[in-house]
Amino acid sequence: MAKTPPLMELPIKTAEGGFYNGFSKDVTVTAKILVGALIIWAVAFPDNAASVLGSLNSFLLANFATWYIWVVAFFIIVCILLALVPSTGRLTLGLPEDKPEFSNFSWFSMMFGAGIGIGMLTFATAEPIYHFATNPDVIVGSAEGSSAENVRNAYKWSFLHWGIGAWACYALVGLSLAYFSYRRNLPLTIRSALVPLFGRSLSGTLGHVVDIVAVVATVLGVAQTLGFGVNQFVAGVHRIGLGDWLLNEDGSASTMAIVFALLVIMGASTLSALSGVGKGIKWLSNINMGLSFFLLAFFLIFGSTFFGLQALFVGIFDYLINLPSMMFTVWRADGVEDSVATQLSSWQGGWSVFYWAWWIAFAPFVGVFLARISRGRTVREYVLGAIIIPSMMCFVWFAIVGGTAIDLSLNGDAGDAITGAGAESQLFAMLDVMLSSGLAWVMALIVVILLLTYLVTSADSAVLIVNTINSGGDEGPKGRPHIIFWGAALALVVGALLVIGGLGAIQTAMVIGALPFSFVMLLMGFAVIKGIWRDAIREKNGVESVYRG
Repeated sequence: MAKTPPLMELPIKTAEGGFYNGFSKDVTVTAKILVGALIIWAVAFPDNAASVLGSLNSFLLANFATWYIWVVAFFIIVCILLALVPSTGRLTLGLPEDKPEFSNFSWFSMMFGAGIGIGMLTFATAEPIYHFATNPDVIVGSAEGSSAENVRNAYKWSFLHWGIGAWACYALVGLSLAYFSYRRNLPLTIRSALVPLFGRSLSGTLGHVVDIVAVVATVLGVAQTLGFGVNQFVAGVHRIGLGDWLLNEDGSASTMAIVFALLVIMGASTLSALSGVGKGIKWLSNINMGLSFFLLAFFLIFGSTFFGLQALFVGIFDYLINLPSMMFTVWRADGVEDSVATQLSSWQGGWSVFYWAWWIAFAPFVGVFLARISRGRTVREYVLGAIIIPSMMCFVWFAIVGGTAIDLSLNGDAGDAITGAGAESQLFAMLDVMLSSGLAWVMALIVVILLLTYLVTSADSAVLIVNTINSGGDEGPKGRPHIIFWGAALALVVGALLVIGGLGAIQTAMVIGALPFSFVMLLMGFAVIKGIWRDAIREKNGVESVYRG
């Protein structure tokens, strides 16, 4: 009833001594067993693992494409609705008198760095280039691939995957957790977001299952991101001259290079995670945001500026006009090989459905992290800050950096130097086309440093978030052996899956891991609507809805 105070206590049993002191053994041990079993399976039986994962992936893409498309549309609607309704948008994530812990710049830096920073360096060039060649408009024959008329279509589809949909997944989880944790003093862990639906039962087995699903999804979602980052890091290190041993004959990262990259990245991220959010992660986020602005400014000054700005404004217009149809359209194969319907279904499974699964798998990590750094902000400020601003930043990157690559390819200056390179190498290939060899080397070094800071920020944030969930929402830094364990586990998951099947194996595992958490997120959407709406009514009736000790 909205005329009575809400539930403000959700006890979660944690160990009071021993190795798991302060941690929920049910969640932590089970999650470790599941992740450990995946690593052992991939290493000991690589062929079987690749075969089974591939079959499961095909089944999920064939049977759950509609689910992924519609559930992400639901997340967008929930977030925008809660922000725009005056009675819900003005509610504070915390006590009414709470002020934000971090400045707007630090808040945005940490949010963007943990959320999509790595992807920008790979996909800001690679995705517009890909969709410039082919996209649904090309498949149905309404545009010619790799032509000037297809530039608008390339950006319409690129913005779909990196815009409001992506950030609504993150924002929904973060909003739910921040709201119930900081207003009602519930633990900062995934199960707390479902309290309006399931109440005190979440203290037991049901809550444990929810948190375990979140931990596994986090590990696989972050593994996907790190996998892309590791490949680009290896390509960059090779570009700056660390040796041919880094690449196989086909240009892919060698096993030794993967091991080297993971040792560097996870070693640095584990040290950073041990220092906590307010120190290592905050400073790394500020550094990589500064370097990001430097790189973006470089392309604004020396890249195809007019072409990129035109792509930005026209692309945003096309994106917003076409967003409803792009968000809700599901293409189904007709069973005829190479038919238009089959090609559209294949494209959507390889791009939109893959991205929605990726963002959902990444959502528990980014969501908990967003909640951790957003106390004191209103619902409206949080939603607009966590969806609109990062989306715009992604659009600017895609338009300026990707636009330069398209312009160089379209006008013949680059030939196939950019389009012919792998996704992980296209940014470096573009720098080689634009600059002399010496300056290209300097810029490649800056990109490698920036990529490393993004990788470390994402990995150490993920380790801290996993431990926060495992410890029943305790935000304090603790459990050094557990920080080290999850750092090593992340490295092993990435390394094992890259070795047995490259990025495709990681993608498959991630899509599988995202499915159960997508159902949890659907429930979170209904729960946060119910909780916030009832608190707005409580406020009108003079009923206390925040915890004051």
